Amino acid sequence: MELFTELSKVLILTTSLSVLAKILKQPLIIAYILSGILAGPLAFNILKSGDALDIFSKVGISILLFIVGLNLNPKVIKEVGKVSLYTGVLQVIFTSLIGYFISVFLGLNHVSALYVSIALTFSSTIIVLKLLSDKGDFQKLYGKIAIGFLLVQDVIASLILLFVSSGTSQNTSPNTITSLVIKFFILCVVLIVFNHILLPKITKYISSNQELLFLFSITWGLGLGSVFYLLGFSIEIGSLIAGVSLSSSQLAYEISSRLKPIRDFFITIFFVLLGSHMSFENLDKIIPQAIIFSLFVLIGNPFIVVIIMNLLGHKRKTSFLAGLTVAQISEFSLILATLGFNLKHISKDTLSLITIVGLITISISTYFIIYAEKIFEKVEFLLKILELKKNNHYKENQNQNYDTLLFGFDRVGTHFTNHFQKNNRCFLVVDLNPERALLLERKKLPYLIGDASDIDFLEDLNLKTVKLIISTIPDFQTNSLILKEAKRNNPQVTFITISHNNQEAQNLYQQGASFVSIPHYLGAKHITNLINKYGVKHNNFKNERQKHLNYLQKTLV
Repeated sequence: MELFTELSKVLILTTSLSVLAKILKQPLIIAYILSGILAGPLAFNILKSGDALDIFSKVGISILLFIVGLNLNPKVIKEVGKVSLYTGVLQVIFTSLIGYFISVFLGLNHVSALYVSIALTFSSTIIVLKLLSDKGDFQKLYGKIAIGFLLVQDVIASLILLFVSSGTSQNTSPNTITSLVIKFFILCVVLIVFNHILLPKITKYISSNQELLFLFSITWGLGLGSVFYLLGFSIEIGSLIAGVSLSSSQLAYEISSRLKPIRDFFITIFFVLLGSHMSFENLDKIIPQAIIFSLFVLIGNPFIVVIIMNLLGHKRKTSFLAGLTVAQISEFSLILATLGFNLKHISKDTLSLITIVGLITISISTYFIIYAEKIFEKVEFLLKILELKKNNHYKENQNQNYDTLLFGFDRVGTHFTNHFQKNNRCFLVVDLNPERALLLERKKLPYLIGDASDIDFLEDLNLKTVKLIISTIPDFQTNSLILKEAKRNNPQVTFITISHNNQEAQNLYQQGASFVSIPHYLGAKHITNLINKYGVKHNNFKNERQKHLNYLQKTLV
């Protein structure tokens, strides 16, 4: 019963601090680590059953990495796009190199410097995804790019964990390393064969029973982790590869969703234990180092991303907003540090240093992302000075005699441009993404690459002769700016846009919008019309279903 009461006390403390974290709009990981510090010998000294809780924490890490693996579909690199791929890889390289030299300069030994520099490179996909979701910025260009290079970071972090996991063996002779490489190769071959022959049949059989699917998922993730451990690797990398092996399955998303609650519980114990293991004996030395590293992550990492994206042709606002998403270190960083400590590669002081950097950067970067647009307004003058490449508006294939403007080609642009061409309208497509230029050129469509939220760019457009403006951009501020500038030049212009928020739609109408499409409202209206027309019989919907499938196939092509 001691373990039970001990765990209860820890959970009460963690829950209390988590409520405070929510009030302060902080990620709960901050509360977990602080709970560990208070539950450890520094304050309440609650944690007595270290070995049992350590097993819980290992289960948490394994399930976390298993879920990460489920999201690392082998096709992910092809899907993230060139900008995300280049930005993700180059940011990891530059951050780790600069971080290593800072570490050596501050007196860390070469192994500790290597661990710290790598820990500084990775950003928290979980935290960033949550914040982007709360802001509704998933579909914005910077959000898509940020999610892309965070996935690239996850792939690189996985490879590093694989390399470090070979250090679980105390004997690092060439024969041992060769043996590990051979074992890993054989395991991968066996998994590939198993995935193609047996796994689809197994998942198909068990998918109809939700309890059995849940049990199989836990067994597969932890079981494969144990297999890897017995063969000389770490449990963590085994669980990660277990997830990757299922990532191509149609059940990957469902498995991930069902495991998240149990992941959240066990990973809480991991972060609590991490906080309890922190050393406060050399704080006079650790704190100054932590401040320097935190400043590098909070300012240096975004600056590196801004420079890379600037050289790749993106506007300063897109680059800056994407850059702020890497202003913290991630769960991967803390897991890597814990693994290094367990392998005796780094000391408790180095583990504490990385953890403190995590606490500082995660807490501050949260506000960076929440208030990113306001911060951009304050620092834009500095970004203009720091631009290495002046990304002027692309003017290739531009139609000078347009009377119709389409802002944003990504979502339903093809549908509109087809309509314009059939009706012989003189139109111009305006898009923010430089990568879109190749697609528009291939389709032989007149286009201009530029930032619709930039008043200087809007003033350069020939808005006095424009009769129709359609904006597929969901951002209220951008649409409001386009509308005001358009009405200033031509009060009779027809302005049509979209909004996902009823209040913002009303505001746009008050500003003079001709029509504001609210997708969920129109979708619900269309569905009720279909039900009124066809009733509730499945076969009655065949024609509508086929028409919709044909449309989706055309848009995919």
